[in-house]
Amino acid sequence: MTTQSAVSSASVERPFSIKTIIGPVMAVVVGMIMVILDSTVVNVAMPNLIHYFGTSVSTMQWAVTAYTLALSAVIPLAGWLTDRYGAKQIFLITLVLFTLGSLLCSIAQTPEQLILYRIIQGLGGGMVSPIGMAMIFRLAPPGKQGSIMGVLGVPMMLAPAVGPTLSGFLVEYASWHWIFLINLPIGIIALLIGIKYLPKFEQKTVPALDVFGMVLAPITFASLAYAVSEGGKDWGSMQTVTGLIVGGVALILFIVTELRHRQPLLELRVFGSSDFTRGILVFWLSAMALFGSFLLVPMYLQTVKGFSPMESGLMSIPQVIMAGLFMPIGGKLFDKIGARILAIIGLCLVGSGLFMLSQITVDTSKYYVIGAYMLMGSGMGLSMMPINTHILKSAPQRLVSRVTSLTTASQQVFVSFAVAGLTGYYSSRITHYMATSKGDKVVDMTTAFADTFLFAACLAVAGAVLALILRKPKVEPEAGQSDHQANVIPMGH
Repeated sequence: MTTQSAVSSASVERPFSIKTIIGPVMAVVVGMIMVILDSTVVNVAMPNLIHYFGTSVSTMQWAVTAYTLALSAVIPLAGWLTDRYGAKQIFLITLVLFTLGSLLCSIAQTPEQLILYRIIQGLGGGMVSPIGMAMIFRLAPPGKQGSIMGVLGVPMMLAPAVGPTLSGFLVEYASWHWIFLINLPIGIIALLIGIKYLPKFEQKTVPALDVFGMVLAPITFASLAYAVSEGGKDWGSMQTVTGLIVGGVALILFIVTELRHRQPLLELRVFGSSDFTRGILVFWLSAMALFGSFLLVPMYLQTVKGFSPMESGLMSIPQVIMAGLFMPIGGKLFDKIGARILAIIGLCLVGSGLFMLSQITVDTSKYYVIGAYMLMGSGMGLSMMPINTHILKSAPQRLVSRVTSLTTASQQVFVSFAVAGLTGYYSSRITHYMATSKGDKVVDMTTAFADTFLFAACLAVAGAVLALILRKPKVEPEAGQSDHQANVIPMGH
């Protein structure tokens, strides 16, 4: 106890040095890149997987669905596990589990084996982002949180754009096995960096696991994720309706249980903070606009313009570059002015890019699409991590690990709804145009894409309008702590 107090005291007195956080940030960034990359690679390799295993599209689609369900199911557990066993330990275990799952996927001999091994991947991957974000947020001093958290936004923007390109390259010039084997060196690097540089976070005395919450959370998030995944194909299907009913009932029971439990699995009482609630509503709207468009723009390029998966992936590189350039700027500005102005400007840029895409035609130049991409990338870089950091700063500091689980779980559901919802809207528009037009299918598809991009632009603008009421949150330190001590974590390897 004396040693730990001494370490904490020393940490408080020693001025912050960027060198102390480079190692932990590298471990988290590499881990997040690996996990987020894997969420997109299977889609591109789907035809090859179907041919290799000699199976149907519906069967192989479960390799994607199973990963998403496992990912959604374990996210709520991240906060309790890190409080109970320590963030470093659980983070390293999740990296091992994900890397092992990747190895197993690469040697799968049947579709059933691949689906099972994807579940193992998802069980590990689901906790990497919430645990990593919580660790870095707690390590960063209050005046530097925006700048440092901005670095974590890089893999969140980079991986979804690079994933399809990398997957297309590996499938075309190597084999589908390499979309999983590539995770091995990345996972080992993240593990070694984590072992060496991640501090041993202080373990908390936590009550017994919220058993009802533990049972209801996976049912809730997995059922809703499954429902919207199936809804992208047919919102009236038995699978979709069943998933929505089961997920909806489980969600109601989960909310009631968590609000009544003294130490819930997900701390829903944090919605009592108006700053937090405003921030997460802006986050949800921006995520729905952005992540839905991540799927739709490549769809347009491939189905209307005839681009290959690799070519459409390369088209998104300017977006990634702009996001990477503006993220450090957004982080530094957040530390000075807060999230409101950045969110408004950023989401207006995103909305402008989506509005540009709503004007597309069959003959639209690829450079026009790149211009829209660059506007969206600039907006993402300027706004996404400031909004995320605003949410974390709005919550009581003792609940940071629980809040990252909550935001990640909700993001998973809302992104799924966005993708399925925008895809469903696109399908309804193309059905309408094909029923009323002269039969030019390519023109009908293009017009349907334009309508869908306009709808996504409206979501981004709605987020910008809502951001007008954001205010700079006041960090409330724990009892007996100064403002700086509230974020100090005892260091030690």
